[in-house]
Amino acid sequence: MKTIQDCLKERILVIDGAMGTMIQRHKLQEADYRGERFKDWPSELKGNNDLLNITKPEVIIGIHKEYLEAGADIIETNTFSSTAIAMADYGMQSLAYELNLAAARCARRAIEEFRAASPANAQKEKWVAGAIGPLNKTLSLSPDVNNPGFRAVTFDEVVEAYYEQVRGLVDGGADLLLIETIFDTLNAKGAIFAIKKYYREHPEQVQLPVMISGTITDASGRTLSGQTLEAFYTSVMHARPLSVGLNCALGAKEMRPHIEELSQIAGCYVSAYPNAGLPNAMGEYDEHPADTGHYLEEWANEGFVNIVGGCCGTTPDHIRHIAEHVKNIQPRPLPVLETALT
Repeated sequence: MKTIQDCLKERILVIDGAMGTMIQRHKLQEADYRGERFKDWPSELKGNNDLLNITKPEVIIGIHKEYLEAGADIIETNTFSSTAIAMADYGMQSLAYELNLAAARCARRAIEEFRAASPANAQKEKWVAGAIGPLNKTLSLSPDVNNPGFRAVTFDEVVEAYYEQVRGLVDGGADLLLIETIFDTLNAKGAIFAIKKYYREHPEQVQLPVMISGTITDASGRTLSGQTLEAFYTSVMHARPLSVGLNCALGAKEMRPHIEELSQIAGCYVSAYPNAGLPNAMGEYDEHPADTGHYLEEWANEGFVNIVGGCCGTTPDHIRHIAEHVKNIQPRPLPVLETALT
């Protein structure tokens, strides 16, 4: 099997689509989330999608397989909120490591079953990206409008939470680590620091490639914590990521100028996985798979991207169209950057 670095030189890779959108299709009830193990849990658990890695692994494995069959090369673990900080909302801080371990194993199982399904599938390179979400607390902004200096969490607490997540993802068999949906770069720096710390303390481990994906929140072209795209890129490049990109918040139409800008400044590979358009009045996404596919095909033809996929509202149908539209287009070549000031 080729490495992901080898494949990125040859073709545009496809990452999967939304996990939450697909879980909603299963119409799971409170009892499904609880399972036998958590049937007496004191708080409501419906909506804790990451818990399904433990209580309904067959659902998560099935969703991963749908994306693999649609043409995804990279599948993300169901761990967007699998940190002790985020799980505190459910009183499940102690489950953080186990959730990440189980999620990575679900994704690995899906790839194994996909490859076993046919001889043709057995030869296809597929990777598990350990998804590291943005947290529900931010280091750059105060949740109290009357006290702008207040922070609901410390940098050390963020690092500790991400360290535990990284440990679970690595132990579960992730191939990549994906710091995604970044609205606060300081949180992302906490995740980067945690990854570096983990490998310093586990020198026997082979270091996994790191992907970084930020979120431009509106037409201002800035993250929620106020950084321009160039400032965000500059802030995270010390991590020497495999790729830097954008996801969430915007549909492909709105994200295009930002991806074009990123493609011009990034010294690494560029990823993009937009939402299925902007949400309607009901909070749902209406963009048809063929439309998403055409948008990303245009980006590919312009030489903007190396990794493409979908975020909120996208489904295996969206990923199938995206994969079909970009399969014969050459990937964005890595730029040759100046190594010294002149």
